[in-house]
Amino acid sequence: MRFAITPGEPAGIGPDLVIQLAQKTYAHELVCIADSRLLKQRATKLGLPLKINPYNVNISQPQTAGSLTVLEEPLANYSVCGLPDKKNAPNLLAALRRAVHGCQNKEFAAVITGPMHKGIINDAGIPFTGHTEFLADLTHTNKVVMMLAAPGSKYQLRVALVTTHLPLADVSRAITKQNLKETITILNNDLKNYFAIPQPRILICGLNPHAGEDGHLGKEEIEVITPVIEELKKTGLNLLGPLPADTVFTQPYLQQADAVLAMYHDQGLPVLKHVGFGDAVNVTLGLPIIRTSVDHGTAFDIAGSGKAKTGSLEAALTMAIQMAEKNTVQN
Repeated sequence: MRFAITPGEPAGIGPDLVIQLAQKTYAHELVCIADSRLLKQRATKLGLPLKINPYNVNISQPQTAGSLTVLEEPLANYSVCGLPDKKNAPNLLAALRRAVHGCQNKEFAAVITGPMHKGIINDAGIPFTGHTEFLADLTHTNKVVMMLAAPGSKYQLRVALVTTHLPLADVSRAITKQNLKETITILNNDLKNYFAIPQPRILICGLNPHAGEDGHLGKEEIEVITPVIEELKKTGLNLLGPLPADTVFTQPYLQQADAVLAMYHDQGLPVLKHVGFGDAVNVTLGLPIIRTSVDHGTAFDIAGSGKAKTGSLEAALTMAIQMAEKNTVQN
């Protein structure tokens, strides 16, 4: 199988991570969609060998140490470590489009994405709220779900989100019955399809402290969350909740969970990143393709220094391979 990799922001650590990853061997072909000049320059700066193999759609070869297959996507400007250039923003999005197109036509089994800087892309005049939303638009997918996984953690923790990049003041309004029902359905289906879990056990957080405390601390649990859970349980889904978010991440609950569904970004992800940061994986569920990503940002301050750690990128690649091998979705 072939796997597409987009390094992300060229002034950040994305290129470093890809070059470090290229020092290893893999049974599958890794195709980096990027500017080969950038990769060569960064490899020289890091003091690592890098042989560039031009991409040939008709010939697939395993990843060998010290080499990398590159599908050219030239940058507009030379990239300097730590100094992002907004003129390169269109090229970064073009690389993503090429990767997605390749996944859609079965050229690639999955895409693994490096870190992007949202601010730089927006400064270029291109509205961009993140990979998740961009890929949803690109694949004409009405609803996707962000899930982060820490495969190396004690309980192989997986945390999915009902809402993602929203101001906290807007979260409650976004938690509608339809949104919650669609989110749980996608999470349940993709845990089956890509993670080979026959009957996923999903723990669902409440929105309010103490899960609303019978309506004394908020009505969302009574009016929205509980009715949706009860409706879906009648269809055979294995759900538990709404549960207080301050106790759902404790051992008695996690040891019986395949995933936790948090209502908003900072309800679930601080716990996930506490146990798995640097080795966790961001997965976009609900897409017609497989997409995994690193769990960290561009780290401009250490780009080109050799200090970047490949743990999260390696975990993202490993998870993408496993998902592709377990994929039961027929497109």
